[in-house]
Amino acid sequence: PSSPATSRNECSITPLTPSPSPVTAPRMACPFSVVVAIDFGTTSSGYAFSFTQDSEAIHMMKRWEGGDPGVANQKSPTCLLLTPDLRFHSFGFAARDFYHDLDPEEAQHWLYFDKFKMKIHSTSDLTMETELEAVNGRKVRAIEVFAHALRFFREHALKEVKDQSSSVLEGEEIRWVITVPAVWRQPAKQFMREAAYLAGLVSPECPEQLLIALEPEAASIYCRKLRLHQVIDLSMQPITNGLELDGTRPFDSSFRQGDRYVVADCGGGTVDLTVHQIEQPQGTLKELYKASGGPYGAVGVDLAFEAMLCQIFGEDFIHSFKAKRPAAWVDLMIAFEARKRTASPGRANALNISLPFSFIDFYKRHRGQSVEAALRRSNMNIVKWSSQGMLRLTQEAMNELFQPTISKIVKHIEELMGKPEVCGVRFLFLVGGFAESPMLQKAVQRALGRTCRIIIPHDVGLTILKGAVLFGLDPTVVRVRRCPVTYGVGVLNRFVEGRHPREKLLIKDGREWCTDIFDRFVSVDQSVALGEVVRRSYTPARVGQRKIIINIYCSSKDDITYISDPGVRKCGTITLDLPEPSAPPGAVGGAGAVVAGPERREIRATMQFGDTEIKVTAVDIMSNRSVRASIDFLSN
Repeated sequence: PSSPATSRNECSITPLTPSPSPVTAPRMACPFSVVVAIDFGTTSSGYAFSFTQDSEAIHMMKRWEGGDPGVANQKSPTCLLLTPDLRFHSFGFAARDFYHDLDPEEAQHWLYFDKFKMKIHSTSDLTMETELEAVNGRKVRAIEVFAHALRFFREHALKEVKDQSSSVLEGEEIRWVITVPAVWRQPAKQFMREAAYLAGLVSPECPEQLLIALEPEAASIYCRKLRLHQVIDLSMQPITNGLELDGTRPFDSSFRQGDRYVVADCGGGTVDLTVHQIEQPQGTLKELYKASGGPYGAVGVDLAFEAMLCQIFGEDFIHSFKAKRPAAWVDLMIAFEARKRTASPGRANALNISLPFSFIDFYKRHRGQSVEAALRRSNMNIVKWSSQGMLRLTQEAMNELFQPTISKIVKHIEELMGKPEVCGVRFLFLVGGFAESPMLQKAVQRALGRTCRIIIPHDVGLTILKGAVLFGLDPTVVRVRRCPVTYGVGVLNRFVEGRHPREKLLIKDGREWCTDIFDRFVSVDQSVALGEVVRRSYTPARVGQRKIIINIYCSSKDDITYISDPGVRKCGTITLDLPEPSAPPGAVGGAGAVVAGPERREIRATMQFGDTEIKVTAVDIMSNRSVRASIDFLSN
């Protein structure tokens, strides 16, 4: 049958190589001489790099200009400032400080973005046109904002790599790695790739020069190499497996053959959980359960603080203050951020947060009464006012701000630990910036400390960055992943009376077909190894057709019969560009030969689901020529 969506299901998943031999060492045929990883975080971002000749040494970026007192600034806040005419001005501390020093009237015309990465997570129909709102309310295409930030990192990193490198580097000698949460869907991953193309990191003609790394996966690659003196072990029980604590052995030495562990990446925006098993003897990693998590990052605590301010001073006042005094609002959040980091469960005394003078003044003018009176009137007895002009948050207040976010994280880890695939996990690594919080550490320890060892790397905020460099040096280290959702396409099959519903009947060329049948490529939580592929053959519907467009559908369930079933949604398209058909071999023109060519035309598409991104290639069977094939999740 020659219908655009007809596929011949001649195969299940078949490995590309007849017998995948274990990859022991990183393949040294790496054409890149340096790997640069960018950890683009919700709250803070950074980069690191390594030369392939000396891959043991990971260079962290230098200290940033600006920076906060008392915070180690190996990462920079993810803030971006655009001029009133939408040109890039600055990123990080520089953006924050410049914006802060602007005259309030002038500041209203500048576009300041911070914590903007969460928008990509929360937008359900992400496209190249999705917009972000600056603090002053003006909107810009999200892809532009991300490209500005990546371009900034590109320039910074290139300069530093060149300072460190003796030889002259060409652009194509660099492999770039950008990290994203594992719980992000395909459109979001593709969005990051498009932003990188726009920023000029790599060209769309050389897609393999850019890797998208999954944050908890990167952390895992780094964690399994840790030595005991590089970690803090929160566990209550004494170490029972006979390890000396002198820290000379790698942490692997406490990993028994085939050990399993969970990495909980607790960042600013998301919490991302990955379960890995170390495969012996080659030491590759195998994912045991699909990535899970959600928007339970440290930003939740900031939002709770904002909600508390709204409760005390009134929502309309807070909104108006944000709009009229944007820099002072940013100031207040920075002051809260610093206190948030020092909050710990055992603390007896209150935390003081100084309110900007313009807040106190603005409130008095707006409401005709003092901030102190507002506090008294709000009956919020866990927040007091100090005579020095500060908000005093008692320990109860801090608990209340942290509690909702932390309990979501703990609940999520506990649910994961209860899954049969995850039983027997002996280690839980807490990584990411939020893992530095004693509030979170204590809560996780209390809930899970008896069932497994809870381990925190020393430089917990940089774990992902270092792991992303290691991933760029050898992307084959994660050998088996789990599919986050079920993917497939709609096809026509022969109509079977009594089995297929009448409304799906299509009569074509006198034959009866059933439409909308779901042809499954991979199933949710299925194990897929690197190099495993799914093959399908497609036939153009018309002679002379120039493109075959195939819609991809996905679902978080696996019991799907038709693409019209509940919970199934169209999530992307595969486009196959058909070359001019060449005459079949041995045909010498003539009326008969022309028809014989295109009629039997068959395009075989090969899809790979074992990578961090889905890839597709295709070949024209008759001429054995490869066909331009692309897969798109962003244009829905």
